[in-house]
Amino acid sequence: MRYYVTADVHGYFSLLKAALTRQGFFDDPQPHKLIICGDLYDRGAEAKELQDFILELMAQNRIILIRGNHEDLTQSLLHSWHRRSYLQSHHNLNGTVDTLCQLTGISLRQLYDNPEHMARAFLKNPFMQTILPATVDYYETDRYIFVHGWIPCTPVSVASHQTEYIPMADWRNADKSDWDKARWINGMEAAHAGITEPGKTIVCGHWHCSFGHEQYEQAPQPDFTPYYGNGIIALDACTPVSQTVNCIVIED
Repeated sequence: MRYYVTADVHGYFSLLKAALTRQGFFDDPQPHKLIICGDLYDRGAEAKELQDFILELMAQNRIILIRGNHEDLTQSLLHSWHRRSYLQSHHNLNGTVDTLCQLTGISLRQLYDNPEHMARAFLKNPFMQTILPATVDYYETDRYIFVHGWIPCTPVSVASHQTEYIPMADWRNADKSDWDKARWINGMEAAHAGITEPGKTIVCGHWHCSFGHEQYEQAPQPDFTPYYGNGIIALDACTPVSQTVNCIVIED
């Protein structure tokens, strides 16, 4: 199977479409699927267009959706709605509230005037009804593992700006709380600390690729192209800054 793999699209549908076009996704005559390694929305202004595209591919069984920390943030926002979570700064700064407005067609003023209506409208939205339930913690092929942050392990802060990672032997069967935490891990840092999977390459998003290029390759300028290391491919292009979406093609 041929996989077109991306991550952290964050609502920038035009940039995703451009990346897929460059890689030949739309003209590929062979069986192929798109894998998005988490964080579908919450930055760009094209959430509705991206949602329509995802639903189209889902109907064709041509997409695999990995759950990201921003998917968790959306669920957290709705679960704490009764505590007026839509007013909390992190939900606004992260773009979660804006995504809800985009997908429901409700303005921010309408949200503040009638928050209960907003919550009911979003709970009926295809994102909550169809897309979010289809997301998975990881997807695995013969040679690759696709995640958002990293596979579950235990970060331990040993000094200022220094973290060590303790492996989790049976990470595939980790519980929900472990996967929730794993979606926030810097995969490049964890991989260089030795948290890899023998015989596999882990493909991840979440942390901008420029971290790996600067930290481990001493790149003089921000480099948002995919980062390749021992047992890892990192794809987060920091799209709001770089104005590009990374997309790689994998045969497996």
